Amino acid sequence: MFQAELVGVHVGEKSEEKEQNIQAILKEADLLTTKFTPIWQKGNPVDVILKTCKQQQIDLLILGALQKENFYRYYVGSIARQITRKAPCSVLLLIKPSIERQPCKKIVVNGLEDKKTVETIKTSFLIANYLNCKKITIVEEIKQEELKVKVNDDRSLRRANINKERIETRENRRVNNILKDIECQNFSVKTQSIFGKRGYSIGHYAQVKRADLLVMNAPKKLGILDRIFPHDIEYILSELPTDVLIVK
Repeated sequence: MFQAELVGVHVGEKSEEKEQNIQAILKEADLLTTKFTPIWQKGNPVDVILKTCKQQQIDLLILGALQKENFYRYYVGSIARQITRKAPCSVLLLIKPSIERQPCKKIVVNGLEDKKTVETIKTSFLIANYLNCKKITIVEEIKQEELKVKVNDDRSLRRANINKERIETRENRRVNNILKDIECQNFSVKTQSIFGKRGYSIGHYAQVKRADLLVMNAPKKLGILDRIFPHDIEYILSELPTDVLIVK
């Protein structure tokens, strides 16, 4: 069970009716045994929530989000996605809320070569343990350009396949070295190499495999050009394949 303080950020004017609604919700949370602090503030939702995260030194921000943005919202950005891009902490985006908790059976986590990946993989096992999820797939996204072979006949196809196998072996070895320092004996762990665009490939994989949670590295600082020419996490944010945890 998580032993942490919970902070609820409520944007808008405080009223007795709203407080009663919140208390009613809290009473239904049987496992809520820790302190809960409600914070009421007026203002722009994005600004209020980001400011509160910094002031309260929040470690994890949980947000409800739309699964898919339309054209306008992609460029303007839904509230959840605007917050995610600027949040100073890890963010959990939920697209499948339910009154009764649905079991988490499959977790997909990025395993790309990055200095943040080790912490992200460790976090995925921690979360899996709390959610009693036993299946974790670590996806190594590999850029297609790494094959360095243009396929135009049988000979070049064989060379491409050989290069692909070498790259997959290298990536699996790298991920297995990370797993040596993690207690994962009680989990069913699979590694999967995917050649394609980073972010898009793992999002598509998580959707096809019907993962219950996708765990990703936090993005580097993003600007407007990153949204016009999407890459990495922007593919995930534009069309969430499942619930997504972004580790920062």
